[in-house]
Amino acid sequence: MTAATPAPDPVAAELPLFPLHTVLLPGGPLQLQVFEPRYLDMVGRCMRSGTAFGVVRILHGSEAGAVSETALTGTSARIVDFHALSNGLLGLLCLGERVFRLEGRADQADGLAVGQVIWRPAHPPAPVPSRHAHLVATLREVLPQLPPAYAHIPRNFDDAEWVGFRLLELLPLSAAQRQQSLEEHDPLQRLEWLAPMLPSG
Repeated sequence: MTAATPAPDPVAAELPLFPLHTVLLPGGPLQLQVFEPRYLDMVGRCMRSGTAFGVVRILHGSEAGAVSETALTGTSARIVDFHALSNGLLGLLCLGERVFRLEGRADQADGLAVGQVIWRPAHPPAPVPSRHAHLVATLREVLPQLPPAYAHIPRNFDDAEWVGFRLLELLPLSAAQRQQSLEEHDPLQRLEWLAPMLPSG
């Protein structure tokens, strides 16, 4: 009997990392002010090559200087707009794309962290169950009142994952709660978890 060939391990990709105290979610906007040389160089490379960088939540440490510990699950970010700010810094508008797991990290000589990441498989599209229609209604009402960054994001009120991620951003949750939901919930579980926070009555 011939032994079955084992399935190949997922191939890890390299992604420059931008650790933050916030959680970036797929499909969501991220506004940044960039001033450190390592990140200015990273932004320049990403813009020239049209590639993304990874956002991971800081668990211990600061956004400026060395970062001691980050979450192992993050989201890639693509730059969609940039401009000079009145304070002389570079302002970026980015859009969250794909979720990844951080398998390893190496720090370059300039202090930029580069992660070896495995992309998490995308969930198949799932409609919002009718029992959660009030979540969609609330989101439709709130989105036009949000900062201009939200005007740039594609909208899909029919998709349970998109609706859940936008509610995660907008509800008064901690970064730890957002991180936990990003890591542990599938789209329908996420809506079940969020629904009691927005009663339908």
